[in-house]
Amino acid sequence: MRQRLRGFLADTRPLRATAFRRLWVANVVTVVGAQLTVVAVPAQIYTLTGSSAWVGLTGLFGLIPLIVFGLWGGALADHFDRRTVLIITTAGLIATSALFCLLALQPHTDVWLLLVVYALQQACFAVNQPTRTAVLPALLPLDQLPAANSLNMTVMSAGAIAGPLIGGALIPVFGFPLLYLIDTLFLLATLWAVTSLPRLPPAGEHRGTPGLRSVLDGLRYLLGHPILLTSFLVDGIAMVFGMPRALFPQIAHESFGGPVEGGPAFALLFAAMPAGAVLGGVLSGWVSRVDRQGLAVIWAVIGWGAAIIVTGVAVWLAPSAPIAMLAVAVAALAFGGAVDMASAAFRQSMLLGAADDNVRGRLQGVFIVVVAGGPRIADVLHGWAAESIGTAATTAGGGVLVIVGVVIAAIMLPAFGRYRLSENPVR
Repeated sequence: MRQRLRGFLADTRPLRATAFRRLWVANVVTVVGAQLTVVAVPAQIYTLTGSSAWVGLTGLFGLIPLIVFGLWGGALADHFDRRTVLIITTAGLIATSALFCLLALQPHTDVWLLLVVYALQQACFAVNQPTRTAVLPALLPLDQLPAANSLNMTVMSAGAIAGPLIGGALIPVFGFPLLYLIDTLFLLATLWAVTSLPRLPPAGEHRGTPGLRSVLDGLRYLLGHPILLTSFLVDGIAMVFGMPRALFPQIAHESFGGPVEGGPAFALLFAAMPAGAVLGGVLSGWVSRVDRQGLAVIWAVIGWGAAIIVTGVAVWLAPSAPIAMLAVAVAALAFGGAVDMASAAFRQSMLLGAADDNVRGRLQGVFIVVVAGGPRIADVLHGWAAESIGTAATTAGGGVLVIVGVVIAAIMLPAFGRYRLSENPVR
């Protein structure tokens, strides 16, 4: 029984590698601080302006540098020593968090200046994250990459739950400067972890400079590899059609009777996905034993679509039994978070294992753009659709489109479903 239980629990073999263990432990510390800043910036802007339109600008100021520097940052990671890139961008994250703290201490904070610092922070993040992921194959054996990705995403999901809860409790008591100071200090743990890494130059020959041409070379490489391209396609389908988070405020208020400004139903809907991802990460021991990773991704995305359909049905039935249907919706979203965690772990492992080392950074940059951009597109599409057909039909219909879309993608690109880790094909 003990051996069976271990088979279900997270595979912790990657933590035996000193370099990965240091990065992971540092991430445990810093992810909470990062989430505190994620909460503090929009809350501070709303406090200063009293306008949701101003708060909405954080999406624009965050998305543009995320796209530009996500793609360019991947090129940097493929041309320069990745340890050096990590040190510079981590120092940039520390500097921007310190700037937030200094601005919050001023008696009159300029909102535009806050947005500019936020854009700078997102630019540093967009370069840092692809580089951090691209170094994993140099630190771990290929068969441990799914486990490593699961461990990383479990920490990120836990931070997505703990950070907002802690931030929401601390802001009224201590104000914004303390949250930014905590983030600044916690980031020192990451700086220590990346400075202790060995030199990590990318493999292969590199000509020219990491500019637009290098970015385009990476995109051409992606277009020439159907397996890698399909991994982005199925994730885009799942996120664009099956991410109804923009509807949660309206659903919580209209369907489950919560107050306009939020309330328990609102909090439960938002926390359900990351909570499910954390549970999926804790019980992710099985991911290391999956050889047909492409097929696993397809089934995981189908599971995600099914979870969103159930959520939509629960919203539709909510007037007859609001408490019971809220429980169903939360459980479905939690299941969706768990299967999405598995899907992301497999897709990351495929990108790292099936791609040449000299383009891994650029492909991780594309990964960041898709992961960040997909939900933002979904916010717009779901919001428009709900105005016409309502939240229940929009949510459930999105889940149906996810399943239909991923099945079509699997049929049109069968090599993706046949992908095996043991064979490690790239075409």
